[in-house]
Amino acid sequence: MKPLAVVTGVGPGTGSSLVRRFIAGGYQVAMIARNTARLDALVAELPDAFAVPCDVTDTAALHAALDGIRARAGAPEVVVHNAVGGAFADFQEVAPETLQANFDVNVMALLHLARWAAPLMIEQGKGAIIVTGNTSAQRGRPKFAGFAPTKAAQRILAESIARDLGPKGVHVAYLIIDAVIDVPWARKLYSSAEDDFFIKPSAIADEVFHLAHQDRSAWSFLAEVRPYRENW
Repeated sequence: MKPLAVVTGVGPGTGSSLVRRFIAGGYQVAMIARNTARLDALVAELPDAFAVPCDVTDTAALHAALDGIRARAGAPEVVVHNAVGGAFADFQEVAPETLQANFDVNVMALLHLARWAAPLMIEQGKGAIIVTGNTSAQRGRPKFAGFAPTKAAQRILAESIARDLGPKGVHVAYLIIDAVIDVPWARKLYSSAEDDFFIKPSAIADEVFHLAHQDRSAWSFLAEVRPYRENW
């Protein structure tokens, strides 16, 4: 049986690219997302992928989905938490309920995923949990009050998990994406931008795959990617 990767947040950009990259790397992939039609289309395209429709903020549904994945495909070797909840508003504008919802996607879903995957990975003596993040995990800006606090908490949670699981043979890494991802809505928003302004979803997927397969003597926790033209 092929090794199993679990990917949350399988959208048309980074999520789909992650699925394709892990399948190209010899994995079967459990795809978690709310959009059933998108998952079904990927299943039709990629025989080694299977759909797990689920809202990661629904704790009972998430645990049922994860139990179903294990029953079908066994213990995961890699879990990628790519689902993201975001909002753009200052602290006086953002609804508290929106901040809570984003916290549930970005932080609590990671906690539930890690608590499920960690014992299985420890038993196998190997595994990787990779989280896709962004620069909001490192700084707050006026219009990011509904988003940045949750990504910062996500990064710290991931680091706490990494400190716990590393000595037990499980690699945890956090990938900061300091870039505008090349997806249709971003192309519309930055309509005058040249192609190399954007970061390719496939390139992000390549880096996630690399992080998940680093040699144990040189594990990274915090990694960062950005287009070469961006001014640091």
